[in-house]
Amino acid sequence: MLVSDNISNIQKVLSKHKRANKTVGFVPTMGALHQGHLSLIKAAKEKCDIVVVSIYVNPTQFNNADDLSAYPRTLKEDIEKITPFDVDVLFTPSDEIMYASKSSININFGDLENVMEGSFRPGHFSGVGIIVTKLFNIVNPDFAFFGQKDFQQLTIIRKMVNEFLFPIEIIAVPIEREPHGLAMSSRNERLSKEDRQEASIFYNTLNRVKELILNNDNVSSSTILKETESIFEKSTAKLEYLEIVSDTDLKPKSSNYKAKDTVLCIAGYIGNVRLIDNMYLIS
Repeated sequence: MLVSDNISNIQKVLSKHKRANKTVGFVPTMGALHQGHLSLIKAAKEKCDIVVVSIYVNPTQFNNADDLSAYPRTLKEDIEKITPFDVDVLFTPSDEIMYASKSSININFGDLENVMEGSFRPGHFSGVGIIVTKLFNIVNPDFAFFGQKDFQQLTIIRKMVNEFLFPIEIIAVPIEREPHGLAMSSRNERLSKEDRQEASIFYNTLNRVKELILNNDNVSSSTILKETESIFEKSTAKLEYLEIVSDTDLKPKSSNYKAKDTVLCIAGYIGNVRLIDNMYLIS
């Protein structure tokens, strides 16, 4: 595995593979790898000839300085986790490489960035769009793999690829969960054993709302909200939002829930750790 922070070295190696007509799969990450990341790498290995993984904690997508400083950086351990998968290239750039000068560009994703996460994390998706664009231009992959856990991010990246005419196919990989249902996330490392158990409330709430909708023909949004709030009243967890949206444009639904495009999205806090999760209503 080539491990490098040098753009020219990465591109030289990948150009050679491209000339040999080998397909390149790309898995962008911010490190602190867990089984969810590894499932992305596994999917890339199964589909592509060459697999590139990047590890970079992107500062422009953090609107909270404390959150950025608290984000785990575990490069040595990450390399150990990646090694068994026979990844071809690991790109580990620094801030100086990715932002040689202070970024003055913003990407506006319109309505897609003004709902759910965008309402609570201003500027987040512009930062995501900027760094993913840079990485796509460096790696020039045929396929890029993203987890369903960050559903709004996945939707926005798909939109960006279509708008910017990137010749890249975006592959969504299902959520990996801990035994009690908590969606795997690098942020989970900041949770105590007790907190992890308490955090299962997000997954359990999604399942309860799903059950409520599927078992009632005309359930109202107020009933769904009341049921959700009653669940959180019994917990130390804090609910930030529960939204029922269309998977293509993230527009909230108030009816026609029982459709294949319906996604339940939830966010909240366990202590000072912010967690998100989602679930399709119809699998």
